[in-house]
Amino acid sequence: MEETLYTPANFKNDQSVRWCAGCGDHAILNTLHKAMATVGVPPHKTAVISGIGCSSRLPYYMNTYGFHTIHGRAAAIATGFKVANPDMTVWQISGDGDGLAIGGNHFIHAVRRNVDINMLLFNNKIYGLTKGQYSPTSERGFVSKSSPYGTTEDPFIPAELVFGARGNFFARSIDVELAISQEVMVAAARHRGTSVVEILQNCMIFNNGIHNDIVDRAYRAERTIHLRHGEKMLFGKDGNRGLVQDGFLLKAVTVGEDGYTMDDVLVHDAHTPSNFLHQQLAMMDGHELPLAIGVIRDVASPVYNDEIDAQVAAVKSKKGFDSLRDMIMAGDHWHVD
Repeated sequence: MEETLYTPANFKNDQSVRWCAGCGDHAILNTLHKAMATVGVPPHKTAVISGIGCSSRLPYYMNTYGFHTIHGRAAAIATGFKVANPDMTVWQISGDGDGLAIGGNHFIHAVRRNVDINMLLFNNKIYGLTKGQYSPTSERGFVSKSSPYGTTEDPFIPAELVFGARGNFFARSIDVELAISQEVMVAAARHRGTSVVEILQNCMIFNNGIHNDIVDRAYRAERTIHLRHGEKMLFGKDGNRGLVQDGFLLKAVTVGEDGYTMDDVLVHDAHTPSNFLHQQLAMMDGHELPLAIGVIRDVASPVYNDEIDAQVAAVKSKKGFDSLRDMIMAGDHWHVD
């Protein structure tokens, strides 16, 4: 049978996209259409599931199955959907508020269980839909409508949660880095198990420019590093800065200075089961060390829904029934006329 080739248009519908002009969600939506076309799973085999928030409107703009669910419950519903429909490709769309506040418990347990779903976490460090309250990723001291004198708490770091929950796939991108966003979304779709992609996204209305100290074009090359499996960890506008091992820590150096050569620069291995270096890379914040974007960790591990399917099949074989009715009728029973 001839393979069907898809284009981004196959995954778009005719709905008018209703996000604010300049919102980073527009770029993420367009990139997701392109990534889906590249992966090649047909629209009728794809489901996009979201919670509540600006990002969670995304299923409205997809020519796929879509569920706009309830606040913080996208991961729970995506898990149930995937277990019941193992042949479907499932994308979960959440914001930092929806996914990490009320949905935080579902988030970490979906990651821990390694359910085969693709989580896109839009991180703009604010509640946008509900008009500008601080979120779980807002920095300490952040002034917002719900913290007029500044927050008095430290934020979640999404990568830290993923690694704490023993995650096997973590990637990061920026809404304006369209090619990198597509790259990591495709990698997430091809990974078996829970994949988490954090996308630094800009809210023009309530938190405009929140990521500018890292992503501004004037110094993005110096403050971010695009990691690629099997390649040297190099960054900088001239590509001559790199990451080296400094004891148990990482250090940014300039190749050719202070005795450092290209041989000293680390090669990225996204597939090693050990997560020690992956966690160090994911926790770099763009200041002393560059913010890591790209696929940081991509490791094979047993998949929850596969294990459930195997368990159900084994029990059916052992018990000798294939349906709930057969199970009920297998024991003592009687008819009432």
